Amino acid sequence: MQFFGTVLYVDDVQATVDFYRRRLGLERRFSDEALGYGELATGGSTLAIASHSLGQMAMPETYHRPLEGGPSGVEIAFLTENVASGAAKAIAEGAVMVAAPKRMPWGLEVAYVRAPEGTLIGFSEPPLP
Repeated sequence: MQFFGTVLYVDDVQATVDFYRRRLGLERRFSDEALGYGELATGGSTLAIASHSLGQMAMPETYHRPLEGGPSGVEIAFLTENVASGAAKAIAEGAVMVAAPKRMPWGLEVAYVRAPEGTLIGFSEPPLP
């Protein structure tokens, strides 16, 4: 078995794909607007964006949107050499700061933002060798 990637279920697939393309510079790998699905290449796994209606179609009677339209309890994490710059670029594209860059007890700088569709995004320095 091999990990493929992460799927975010959202209201507006195109706006969400555009946010991740602009902010993170991810390349669109696949898109099907009629189906409400898109994939972005991340350099090893896939970040997929799917509509809630696709979730309902794929998992009939068992798929449930998060309560009150909020995001599910998931963080997508990215490594970057410049945490503050990564967070600032996300904010410039419409994200909201959740936790400003700070040095953690394990020695790495991290920051957290909430993307426009509600997903929590973590930025961290790469682990020390």
